[in-house]
Amino acid sequence: MTTFNELGVSAPIMKALNKMGFEEATPIQAQTIPLGLEGNDVIGQAQTGTGKTAAFGIPMIEKINPKQRKVQGLVVAPTRELAIQVAEEVNRIGKFTGIRALAIFGGQHMDRQIRALKDGPQIVVATPGRLLDHMRRKTINISMVQVAVLDEADEMLNMGFIDDIREILKGIPEGHQTLLFSATMPKEIRDIATNLMNNPKEVKVKAKEMTVENIDQYFIEIPEKQKFETLNNHLDIHSPDLAIVFGRTKKRVDEITEGLQARGYRAEGIHGDLTQGKRMSVLNKFKNGRLDVLVATDVAARGLDISGVTHVYNFDIPQDPESYVHRIGRTGRAGKTGEAISFITPREMAHLHLIEKVTKSKMKRLMPPSYKDAQRGQQQVTIDKLIKTIERQDLKDYHEAANDLLQDHDSVSIIAAALKLMTKERKDTPVTISSVAPISVKKAQGDKRNRSSNKKRFYGGRNQGGRNQGGRNRKGNFQKNRNRNK
Repeated sequence: MTTFNELGVSAPIMKALNKMGFEEATPIQAQTIPLGLEGNDVIGQAQTGTGKTAAFGIPMIEKINPKQRKVQGLVVAPTRELAIQVAEEVNRIGKFTGIRALAIFGGQHMDRQIRALKDGPQIVVATPGRLLDHMRRKTINISMVQVAVLDEADEMLNMGFIDDIREILKGIPEGHQTLLFSATMPKEIRDIATNLMNNPKEVKVKAKEMTVENIDQYFIEIPEKQKFETLNNHLDIHSPDLAIVFGRTKKRVDEITEGLQARGYRAEGIHGDLTQGKRMSVLNKFKNGRLDVLVATDVAARGLDISGVTHVYNFDIPQDPESYVHRIGRTGRAGKTGEAISFITPREMAHLHLIEKVTKSKMKRLMPPSYKDAQRGQQQVTIDKLIKTIERQDLKDYHEAANDLLQDHDSVSIIAAALKLMTKERKDTPVTISSVAPISVKKAQGDKRNRSSNKKRFYGGRNQGGRNQGGRNRKGNFQKNRNRNK
């Protein structure tokens, strides 16, 4: 393996990398950083989770003059979540250089972003629509941009942002360096590389084998409105030592967390809006057994290294097979077995079959557990505790009191009372979780007419991107800020 020292990284960045716990470079970093430092345009073909942010962030920071409070680096990312994540990581990498990154995206007040841009960040990480809005309003000055990065370019193509990307790149002065990262290389992305990049060097990292060994995979087909009660029932039946519940959006994570807490579960949530300090505090509680359930978005859960997770629940099925494998890989570690349970609405069954096909694994169908099942499950937990206590044979001090009880009451009533006293009873607090649209299998990429005429469309009902404009959904309903990922 290659160390960052061997790649010629400067001392301030090395200091930050050491603090972040980075020692060895990942394959994409080892190949991209030297090419980036030499000033080459680079096309990197790599999937999410391979360390792309440091691969482009390090060469970008090295080229920027910290004394100049002008935008010198630009990163374009498909979603608000990814923009936030990239900006956070770039800020950590550049912590000791005096260089600052700012995330801008749709859904935030324009005035607030304009004030933040006037404050002089050297790097801007933006979603395409919102970046174009600022460029057209002349509220962002990109005349001094030296390095431009397109992150997850194929995802931006899928979301209909390809024309925006071309317009953004054409608006940057000539002579800048361009780094493009994409998991796949469709023709439209190749065209950008050919026409808008300067003799790019190619770096290709083989996708990791998507294995799901030691994990029992299940799915429950269930309407959206019944998911939360089903999750509660399942938690009561199985009483997992440590469980992670994945929600699609930050709003979902907050609502699920608050709902679980209201029902008496020891639960906390993590997502991109939390400070790093708060996130670490929650994770430490989870690792130390002070929480039973961690609720998380995909972005917040990336890179989690927590042992002892027995159950993973996909409250919302993820958008792609890679995310599914990443999520369920939080359990079944170190030779232990784990369980992954996905809640699938009837309209998402085709997406489930796609995940099964790509991961070459089959999920077993489970019937939704009832409240009665949950009650029996909790009673069984208490019975197991009683049996263990009996087996320890240290009950002599309690025999006299037990005999006294038996003089006045029958044995079945006494055991039933003990079970009632010891069994955790779920609070009957009403909980409402906002609905989200189901994920459908992505349409074929060949329909260029649709893609260009409906640039701002989104797939699978997921609100993404950076435009702060209205649009009509397929049913004709007007949606404000439809690409705001709540």
